[in-house]
Amino acid sequence: MAPNYKWTKANADKNIAQAKAEERRAMAIALEQEMKAKAQEARAKVIEAEAEVPKAMAEAFRNGNLGVLDYYKMQNIQADTDMRNTISKGTPKDKDQK
Repeated sequence: MAPNYKWTKANADKNIAQAKAEERRAMAIALEQEMKAKAQEARAKVIEAEAEVPKAMAEAFRNGNLGVLDYYKMQNIQADTDMRNTISKGTPKDKDQK
């Protein structure tokens, strides 16, 4: 009778350990999904904020707080920034040569 009890106890312990492992796995998946949802919400907020920029610029033009030359200077700075970002990323060929 003792060997049967040991096998039953070992089997029960194994089942408990598996259940706990499955619970941890499910919690990890839930946390991952929650983080993805938060990241998506943050991206949505950025897009909403970016949509306000043209409205604010139009208002600044109307109020005389932003002139055409100021606008062109801003566009030039943005183009320079984009160019520098592109250069800093490099190409896959550049990365292989290093």
